[in-house]
Amino acid sequence: MTKDMLVKERDVVVPGEELATGMDYLPSEGAFRDGDKILASRVGLFNLDGRLVKVIPLGGKYIPKKNDTIIGTITDVSHNSWRIDIGWAFDVVVFMREGSREFIPNDADLKKYYAPGDMVVAKIIKADSPRMTDASLKMPGCRKLGIGKVIEIQSSRVPRIIGKQGSMISMIKESTNCNIIVGQNGKVWISGEDHKMERIAEAAIKKIEAEAHSSGLTEKISEFLKKECK
Repeated sequence: MTKDMLVKERDVVVPGEELATGMDYLPSEGAFRDGDKILASRVGLFNLDGRLVKVIPLGGKYIPKKNDTIIGTITDVSHNSWRIDIGWAFDVVVFMREGSREFIPNDADLKKYYAPGDMVVAKIIKADSPRMTDASLKMPGCRKLGIGKVIEIQSSRVPRIIGKQGSMISMIKESTNCNIIVGQNGKVWISGEDHKMERIAEAAIKKIEAEAHSSGLTEKISEFLKKECK
């Protein structure tokens, strides 16, 4: 921690709390500038991302943002689009042109691509308003999900579960040999050949969610996985 930084990484901060001084840092999500000081605008965990000062919320509902990866269920299919329930107030829409990297003819039966009940991973491409949120299924990594289970976590815990540069989720994947996709909307898809390992992966993710504010969490999860995966 530098002399201009007044709190430590992962400290719990409250609205109005002074986080940093000087002009070397820039306020980002959950923070604002007041003169040469950066203050917290919400309760959450302090995070420094390069020069950006952030406060990650401890709770709250997910709000779609452009470029978010989301997991959801197809709820309706029209002649030119699909609707996806992602666990928030309104469905997001995938128009036909964003449905696949392959060409889809205008007269195609879109249910042959994705039908109601299908679970998919998609990318938010427009979030102009709650009722005008569009997603894509043709971007890298986007697809219909196969056999697996979906668990739900608080969306505010997603950055902690992913870890810096994907370190935390990679550790869980490698230890359990499971395929795991984490959606920013708080839905996590887990698929493994061994159901025991799926349960361990789920337990590790739930442990991170419950202890997101604690220090030394990476070491705790590492020890948990070593013990459970014997």
